[in-house]
Amino acid sequence: MDKYLNYSELKKNETEGRDYCIHLRRGQSGVAIVAPHGGGIERGTRQIADAIAGTEHTYYCFEGIKEKGNQVLHITSDHFDEPLCLAEVGHSIKVITIHGAGAEEAAVYAGGLDDELKHNILLALSSAGFMAGSDPSPTRQGNGMTNICNRGSSGKGVQLELTGRLRRRMFDPPDADGYRHPNELFVSFIQTIRYVISATQV
Repeated sequence: MDKYLNYSELKKNETEGRDYCIHLRRGQSGVAIVAPHGGGIERGTRQIADAIAGTEHTYYCFEGIKEKGNQVLHITSDHFDEPLCLAEVGHSIKVITIHGAGAEEAAVYAGGLDDELKHNILLALSSAGFMAGSDPSPTRQGNGMTNICNRGSSGKGVQLELTGRLRRRMFDPPDADGYRHPNELFVSFIQTIRYVISATQV
């Protein structure tokens, strides 16, 4: 269970710049790449979302920066309502959110209401050698209308859940954080998602 139901509750108890920070880089493509649980909340998702967005797509990340205990900053996607994120996502046609999942296998699972984009991403990832499929967890389907991935102007988006094992394999140690040195697997994942986006009519 999340400690905070929404951003308003979180903001009353946590300090921006000390406990969390917000990253935003606006693009012009009509696509937004969002990591609502970056930093110490779901490690590696900030770097992945940032790289997918590049310079042409909008990039947003809510990043936990506490020394420890960042899980208290997790707001479930159906309730994630940080105002800056809502504004930017609302101006976007396509939204892809990047999350961390706790499954044992090295895999990426897709949810969300944009069935066509979801299908194309899963097909491309599978072709690139990734274990990819629809999310088997009933709590990670991303089908809620208030889910942040579905709050773009089209009303449908894609939620990508990358397991911890996959995220760890995308970065080379050694360092204390473990997510500072992207490797070839990281590059392959980023290039695959960016290719699908570039081939998608927005």
